[in-house]
Amino acid sequence: MRESRFWTLMEDEFGASYAHVLAGELVISRYQLTAKQALAAGVSPREVWEALCIQQDIPEERRFGKDRPPKRD
Repeated sequence: MRESRFWTLMEDEFGASYAHVLAGELVISRYQLTAKQALAAGVSPREVWEALCIQQDIPEERRFGKDRPPKRD
């Protein structure tokens, strides 16, 4: 997963503004770092997303983000 996909998932789940607040304030128990700190420390975006989903009780069916129509060329 790319970091841009991580941010898309965050914004889809928590809203554009709150996603960035949450990523900078909530300490993820698995890493004892915020999401932003974990990403900066080199933890993969997928691992950060999964840990955040577990901690925030995000249901499995919502962990893949919103369905989006394919991009047209």
